[in-house]
Amino acid sequence: MGPAKPLASLSLDLDNLWSYLKTHGDAGWEAYPSYLDRFVAVALPVLERLGLRITFFVVGVDAERAENREALQRIASAGHEIANHSHRHEPWLQRYARAEIASELSRAEAAIERATGARTRGFRGPGYSLSRDVLEELALRGYDYDASTLPTWIGPAARAYYFMTAQLDASQREQRAALFGGVRDAFQPIAPYRWQLGAGSLLEIPVTTFPALRVPFHLSYVLFLAGRSPSLALAYFRVALASCRTAGVAPSILLHPLDFLGADDVGALAFFPGMQLAGERKREIASRALARLAERFDVVGVGAHAAHIAQQPGLRSRAPAGL
Repeated sequence: MGPAKPLASLSLDLDNLWSYLKTHGDAGWEAYPSYLDRFVAVALPVLERLGLRITFFVVGVDAERAENREALQRIASAGHEIANHSHRHEPWLQRYARAEIASELSRAEAAIERATGARTRGFRGPGYSLSRDVLEELALRGYDYDASTLPTWIGPAARAYYFMTAQLDASQREQRAALFGGVRDAFQPIAPYRWQLGAGSLLEIPVTTFPALRVPFHLSYVLFLAGRSPSLALAYFRVALASCRTAGVAPSILLHPLDFLGADDVGALAFFPGMQLAGERKREIASRALARLAERFDVVGVGAHAAHIAQQPGLRSRAPAGL
């Protein structure tokens, strides 16, 4: 037997069609159009073929709606961890008052448990939105971990690109002013740590970025590069994973539904980066990247990753200053 592989975690933010339209300021989102049936039909076989059990961060509104119930039950029945991705999926969650945060979390928890039978123990804010009050409420509610931080400097550039393609009025732009974070996020830790809070402590599992460079390499960015050169995109992903191993970082890698769906699957999202690739081609590239991840790391869900981290001595602590 060879040496044990280092640990990595894999998760997917189950952002639905309506949530992309809502954030983009497009009409029609209020009808809550969904692609979850299509997504589950093509994504679950990829994960099953690779033997991966991951974490799905589920939105409460989707769990409430009967048309999504079967898709969510299929995810849970396949053995994937179910976690909380807020109720209304508003990436300006950091603007909420404490009472509104409590309502947002509790409504999502109840809807997700009714739909899947799972009690959520992990959270990721939509659009990486986070505040001290969110963390305090998560700790008070007994969550095991948060996974909302993205330690990178490119948030303002991503936000500027998004605003160029969006139909937003001045108030909507102000509401989304912190979308994808700011330059100071580059100084957040890449390695997991504990938030020190009034309600106790809470483990933070950051979405991993390229060590030292602090640029993202989750699959949405890889697929964006693949629109120019698939071989270059996969090489970038391999180098990022190798850099994590060299730096001793146990990566937590992020997926989105649009990593498995192209504009031929969801024409309404043709504006989104990387959507020029056909869905079948995306799934092929994603499969190759995830196979590489599984080859180099022991891949688990974020909950299992958090449980492993929590047992390690000397875990760094951090106060939520600046949030």
